[in-house]
Amino acid sequence: MNRLVILGIAVVALLYIFVSSIFVVNEREQAIVMRFGQITDVKTDPGLYFKIPTNFVDTVQIIEDRLLRYDAANMTVQVSDGKFYIVDAYLTYRIADPRLFRSRAQGELRVVEDRVSTRFDAALRQVYGRRAFTEALSEQRPEMMREARDLIRPDMAQLGIEVVDVRIIRTDLDPSVSAETFNRMKAERLAEAALLRARGQEAAQTARAIADRQAVEVLSAARRDAEILRGEGDAERSQIFADAYNRDTDFFDFYRSMQSYRAALGPNGTTMVLSPDSEFFRFFQNQNPDNVTPPPEAATTPIPATPLVEEPPVDSPILSQPAADAVTAPAEAAPTEAAPAETTPATPASAEPAPAAPAQ
Repeated sequence: MNRLVILGIAVVALLYIFVSSIFVVNEREQAIVMRFGQITDVKTDPGLYFKIPTNFVDTVQIIEDRLLRYDAANMTVQVSDGKFYIVDAYLTYRIADPRLFRSRAQGELRVVEDRVSTRFDAALRQVYGRRAFTEALSEQRPEMMREARDLIRPDMAQLGIEVVDVRIIRTDLDPSVSAETFNRMKAERLAEAALLRARGQEAAQTARAIADRQAVEVLSAARRDAEILRGEGDAERSQIFADAYNRDTDFFDFYRSMQSYRAALGPNGTTMVLSPDSEFFRFFQNQNPDNVTPPPEAATTPIPATPLVEEPPVDSPILSQPAADAVTAPAEAAPTEAAPAETTPATPASAEPAPAAPAQ
């Protein structure tokens, strides 16, 4: 029984010695081996390693070998012209020298992050303070990130930390600066819009003036052509009237008088106050003062070439010589077709008696 107990204790002791004498380093880690608090070795390659058993002599500290990230959010930085930005940024780093990291930062990431926070804030403020308000939002951002990285690297190298990269995520204006900037941008856009609107109105007025000028030119040309045509028409009309007047003045006078009667005595109920002896009513005056009417045969039946003049009835008035001539005139004009055109009712009362109507 005692042998079994002793054997069990020996096995447990051997297992403890074996387990405490080995340690494993994976691909994301590195190990610092210390003997009595002094660094004796650094294991950076992944694998299985041995040390003196128990932690009383040799101790192993496992530290990160991958990229680590530190974020700085809502940092208020001031630019050269006195305005403020709200900046979000981050940096990536790794433990490049485990010995320095152990001796300077006691191997604690908390100590490193406190130092990174102070150095990173100072570097960003220095980078932004060298630039004006508009430059911080321009294409100079990559240069600003490289400058901030170069500024923080020497300080972090003293802790065994290598700063790999610095990135600026966001650069926003302070709320007070944002309102001021918004008002300024609004005023600039309104001024630009007013300028564009003025240019548009100027172009519209120019186009309208050109169109008005062209319209006036077209209308003037049209009126000129119309006046020319109207003048030519009036000239031709006057020529036609002159030819007609020269061809038969009595008929022309009668025709124009009939047109005047039609216009003056139309259906509109025109009231005219004129003397009966007015020249306007000369065709309404009695052209036969003796009140002699031709016989019905003179208006309807052609008279033979050698008519026999019968004695008039007792109760009819004696025809005067001019009336007899008026009776015989249609008979003489009957053989020709131009005779009706020569007979006009426009003969004055003091001239020859008006001829009778031609036979139908």
